[in-house]
Amino acid sequence: MDAVTEILLVIFLSAVLSIVAVRVKLLTSGGAFTALLVGLVLGIGGSLYWLVTVVAFAVIGFLATRIKFSEKKKRGLQEGKTGERTGRNVLGVAVPGCIFALINLYSVSKYYDLLSIGFIATVAVAAADTVASELGTRDLNVWMITTWEKVIPGTDGGISVFGTVLSLLGSVIAVLIGWFMIFGISLDVLMIAPILAGFFGCMLDSLLGATLEREGLITKYFNNMSTGLIGGIVAVISVGIIA
Repeated sequence: MDAVTEILLVIFLSAVLSIVAVRVKLLTSGGAFTALLVGLVLGIGGSLYWLVTVVAFAVIGFLATRIKFSEKKKRGLQEGKTGERTGRNVLGVAVPGCIFALINLYSVSKYYDLLSIGFIATVAVAAADTVASELGTRDLNVWMITTWEKVIPGTDGGISVFGTVLSLLGSVIAVLIGWFMIFGISLDVLMIAPILAGFFGCMLDSLLGATLEREGLITKYFNNMSTGLIGGIVAVISVGIIA
């Protein structure tokens, strides 16, 4: 596929998906516009496969949101009115991937494989956190990650056995999808790096949620953004060690 065709596909796919996201109430109109811009950055700066990977993550997030949604709404644990995400939500999880995409664009894809792994890790962090947050609240046995005191589900910094297992599973699924999309259907020991980085980022998200976020020093969006970026960096460094 030549570069012009790929760019046109990126623009078309980003636009269509943004429209669909609003129609199915996955995103607000502002969130959809932000997602359009993010899609262009990922697709042009990274590749069409980076964009498709994020689309797959969005589908997983949507499904996780809709499972037992009525229960979450009764307990006030849902995003927005119907689970929809805003532009701030989108930026919180997408900025780390966009940073890797822009670095790839600036380096003229010289480090494409390494940056792709870092990008996959950012998606893994987001997937791990989303799955744990949306489904982990079904576990009523939740403890604060810093003090291990029992807290109510949905508390910032609260973790559970069920949610922790789900976060690791979410990371594994995200990495498998991203790896197969970008590198093809082939297992590689290097996949361990983004899987563990995704899980680490999710745990770090809970730690920051229990400390800085609860104190009002950072927002949950900055928390998502920083832990996603850290997860990507950890994956890149880990690849260097493994390789």
